[in-house]
Amino acid sequence: MESGHCTWWRYNTERRMKHLIEQIIKFSMVGITAFVIDYGLMVLLTEVFSVDYLLSATISFTVSVIFNYVASMRYVFRHKEGLSRKKEFIIFIVLSVIGLVINDACMWLFTEALFIDYRLSKLIACLLVSIYNFVTRKVFLDAGEANEEAVLEEEPELSV
Repeated sequence: MESGHCTWWRYNTERRMKHLIEQIIKFSMVGITAFVIDYGLMVLLTEVFSVDYLLSATISFTVSVIFNYVASMRYVFRHKEGLSRKKEFIIFIVLSVIGLVINDACMWLFTEALFIDYRLSKLIACLLVSIYNFVTRKVFLDAGEANEEAVLEEEPELSV
């Protein structure tokens, strides 16, 4: 038989894992939509309007970041108490600018140095930037666990 503390600990851990999995799924849905905006606009600008691939990648990334901010902060991450929306947006932009640098560096490296087609380079860059985005936004912008702490600190009444 488990002690009440072990049951509570397992319940607490399961709730956190469930929350993280749900958050990853929501982040993925927002990310797929942002990717379609980013990739589609980049190809459109490059192929139809003859914009240099690196400039079109920068423009499309910027447009997708705006969508991503609105959707991520509404559906994926919880607002941190004590963090104003202005500060939240500034942090988001700083993280996104770093993501843009990673994106453009990958685009240049894969396309110019490794001679990979810019469209495939974009796919690789998006994968790397997505991982960076989730981790940094979870660390700097999400209050999910902080908000849940008060709820999780109370031991649920579970039968043992």
